[in-house]
Amino acid sequence: MKGVILAGGMGKRLEPLTRITNKHLLPVYNRPMIYYPIQTLIEAGVRNILIVTGGNNAGDFLKLLGNGEDFGIKGIQYAYQQGENGIADALRLAEHFAGHDKIIVILGDNVLDSPIKSFVDEFRRQKNGARILIKKVPDPERFGVVKFKGEKIVSIIEKPKVPPSEYAVTGIYMYDKTVFEFIKKLKPSRRGELEITDVNNMYLRKKQLSYNVLEGNWTDCGTFHSLYRANRVMAMKYAKNRTHDK
Repeated sequence: MKGVILAGGMGKRLEPLTRITNKHLLPVYNRPMIYYPIQTLIEAGVRNILIVTGGNNAGDFLKLLGNGEDFGIKGIQYAYQQGENGIADALRLAEHFAGHDKIIVILGDNVLDSPIKSFVDEFRRQKNGARILIKKVPDPERFGVVKFKGEKIVSIIEKPKVPPSEYAVTGIYMYDKTVFEFIKKLKPSRRGELEITDVNNMYLRKKQLSYNVLEGNWTDCGTFHSLYRANRVMAMKYAKNRTHDK
C-alpha cells in the first residue's frame, strides 16, 4: 500500500502565519506539521509516500524532507497542484504514483495521537472499495458529516449548516484504484472545488464504503483554535513519553 499526503492550499484562515510559508510547514509543538502525517503513515506500515503540495513554498518541502532518508523509508515523491481546486483535484495527481495499488490518503494538517495501523490492516484485507475514519467532534459543521441509519452510513454531507450527526469524516481516507475513475467524473461544487465528499458518496452508492471510528485525540490545523489544540495534543503526548522514559 502507498501513502499520499495532501499538503497544498494557501492556509488563508491562518494568516498572517501563512503569509510567507505553507501551512503544513508551521510548527506543531516540537516539529513541523508535515512530520505528523508522515509518522502516522510510517507507523501504519507505509513506506512509499507522495506529497502533493502547491503555492510559492512548494520547494521548501524538498529542503525540509529531502528523499525521506531521515524517516527511514523507501522514498518521498512530490507532485505540484496548480491553484486551489479541492482535495479530490489534488488526489488526482497521485494516479501515476498509485498505479494499481491501494492507497491511504491523509491531509497534511491532520494530527492524531493514536495509531491507525489496525484500520489500515483491515483495509489491506478488504477486497475492494474504500474505508474512511470518522470521529465525534464538537464542530462537525466544519467537515464532511456522516448521516446514519442505525450504525450504517447512508450519506455524507459536506459542511452542513445543520449537521445530521456529531461524526465528522477525518482527513484520512483509504481507496482502491477506482478512486481515480470517480474523480474524473466529478463536477465542481458550489465552492468551485472537486469535493472528496462526492468521491466518498460514490463509493457509498456502490455499497463499497466501510468505516472505523477513530480512537484518541484527532484534530486538523485549519483554524487558530484547532492549531492550538494540535499543539496541546502533541505536547501532552510527548510529555507522557518523557515521563515513561524516566
